[in-house]
Amino acid sequence: MAMKAQKKDAGIVYSTEFGKMCPGCNKPAAKCICRKKQSIPKSDGIVRLMRETKGRKGKGVTLITGVPLDNAGLKKLAKSLKQKCGCGGSLKNGVIEIQGDHRDVLEKELARLGYKVKRAGG
Repeated sequence: MAMKAQKKDAGIVYSTEFGKMCPGCNKPAAKCICRKKQSIPKSDGIVRLMRETKGRKGKGVTLITGVPLDNAGLKKLAKSLKQKCGCGGSLKNGVIEIQGDHRDVLEKELARLGYKVKRAGG
């Protein structure tokens, strides 16, 4: 039976001088350059609003896709939109989910922020 080859040089995981270390670039976690390589996803410049109920037991959510921001910018935008609507929501894989049907409010708010907004879906 063949044995799995183990990676012998996995790098430093923790240092008493710096604390947690990134296994990818072997730098302190606070100065990691691996995670900063994530860029803004390419889009056509149109923010799309859609309402969806699939997989949510009939509960509707408003999905916002195509926002040309990085992950930190999307988190800030999602937080401000949730506060504007007075409801909950989340950020999953670059898609902002707002609980309930708030397409009217979100369309006005995103247009005010300077985005070109289209309604998608039925």
